[in-house]
Amino acid sequence: MLGRDATTHIALMTFTRITVDPAVCTGKPCIRGLRFPVARLLGLLAAGETRERILKAYPYLEPGDIEEALRYAAFLAEDETVSLTPAGAAE
Repeated sequence: MLGRDATTHIALMTFTRITVDPAVCTGKPCIRGLRFPVARLLGLLAAGETRERILKAYPYLEPGDIEEALRYAAFLAEDETVSLTPAGAAE
């Protein structure tokens, strides 16, 4: 379990590699102003792609981009509450 200091650290994070520009990808958070949404990068990681394969497939990405995307996701998840329905439950 994370201690209070770690939680405070997440709340104080700054993101220098995540940009939001209405003219780029309809304002979705992107990596360094590139037309590469943070959600796409996180989706690749969630699907099991390794960092090495992602960096090889997208040579304009840097290792720090992946690290910051993960920190950004942690930052967003800290305040987000989503109601989940157990698998197989009737709707």
